[in-house]
Amino acid sequence: MSTIFSTAFFTLLFLSTILFLSMLSPQPEKDTEEKQITHDLTYNHDLDNNDNFSPDGEWLVYDTRTDDGGIAESARIEKVNVKTGEIKVLFKVENNEIWGPGAGAVSYSPKENSVVFIHGLAKSTKENPYQQWRRTGVIVEDSKPNVPIYMDARDLTFPYTPGALRGGTHRHEWSGDGQWIGFTYNDAILKALEDSIGKKRNLRTIGVSKRKKAVHVDKNTENVSGEWYSALVVRVVPEPKRGSDEISHAAGDSWIGTNGYLRPDGKRQIARAFLGTVVDKNGKDVPEVFVVDIPDDITKPGEFGPLEGTETDFPMPPKGTLQKRLTFTADSKYPGCSGIVRSSPDGNSLAYFAKDIKGVLQIFLMSPKGGKPQQLTEHESDVSGNLRWHPDGQHVSYVWNGSIMLCQTESAPFQDRCQTLTTSSNPAPTNIVWAHDGKMFAFNRAVKAKNGNDATLQVFVKSFEQK
Repeated sequence: MSTIFSTAFFTLLFLSTILFLSMLSPQPEKDTEEKQITHDLTYNHDLDNNDNFSPDGEWLVYDTRTDDGGIAESARIEKVNVKTGEIKVLFKVENNEIWGPGAGAVSYSPKENSVVFIHGLAKSTKENPYQQWRRTGVIVEDSKPNVPIYMDARDLTFPYTPGALRGGTHRHEWSGDGQWIGFTYNDAILKALEDSIGKKRNLRTIGVSKRKKAVHVDKNTENVSGEWYSALVVRVVPEPKRGSDEISHAAGDSWIGTNGYLRPDGKRQIARAFLGTVVDKNGKDVPEVFVVDIPDDITKPGEFGPLEGTETDFPMPPKGTLQKRLTFTADSKYPGCSGIVRSSPDGNSLAYFAKDIKGVLQIFLMSPKGGKPQQLTEHESDVSGNLRWHPDGQHVSYVWNGSIMLCQTESAPFQDRCQTLTTSSNPAPTNIVWAHDGKMFAFNRAVKAKNGNDATLQVFVKSFEQK
């Protein structure tokens, strides 16, 4: 008995010693914990709800805009390593002023180590600063920092050039194959016309650029030659007919699927989903969900006019574009849709915000081919934005009650489909973005400086495992 007791005693002593020593040793940070990876509290690290992960998931790209000056005061595009926190500058605007040029709203290509972002016109001045209609898209390759590739051509000299635009592109988004970039757009020619006649002509619409061929324009202080071919694909009008599908404003756009959606004939159709503002029968503006089918060849003029536009009207969509309205909330108790319309990776479902029958802002799902919307969330108070699909196509993330949430799209009781991914905070986390493999997501939190007053946006990441 004494021998057995002695053996058990020393075994227990040995295990206790090992446990004690392991407690003294540094323990690795749990992968499931939120991890702050930027720490300089003197400036913002703004993800801006774009596609910020590099193709390999190792880096996140962001801009450095200010709270007051916005993108005009963002002089740098930076990237941070998600594991080490190392920061590299991809692009810097030398001698940037409060009026611009500025560089911001940056996204990574899903296929190449290249980013695209807004760049204000080089000739920005105090009298003629960065504006919505005075900017363009610039691409920078990781291997060649500070070497700008001007994507979309800009031609303000009549007669205008097909394949070029005349204003400012922004919120650039790569397609799944990396061969297209979609964007929203404002037109400088029509802004000048609006100022001269006193009638609304500075409308927002949507365009695309394709890696097809370069577009060269005559040199001018505000003209820019581009390496991609560009066209507007959504038609807007200043005064839509009441009760019609005409729209005066198009925004909140994104690509449908990584490779379009499946048409009834079995072919894939490249398209963008967006919010288009119609006018109801009482003359009230109502944002509704639309889809625009985009032809593979965007160089042929369509039925509404020239691709390059005229001195009194927009560049017009190419032949083969088809603009379709999907939602009809104008006559409902709570009309209108909001947010960025986001597509599932397979292109089968669109997600957007609208109010339910109780007047609470929720997430709804709908096929890009039309049909009846399906209410996804059933919260007691409004969801508050940052809608993104998980790469598995079976979950949607968003912000509610100060936390990032994740909801399954399968039919099941709501309480069984929804989980909380982050702790609740005020202000809430923003700018959610998922890594391509779905195993990590990133977001911004406002972090206060030591003085307890000033706060800047910092980048956080968190690993994710399916339950």
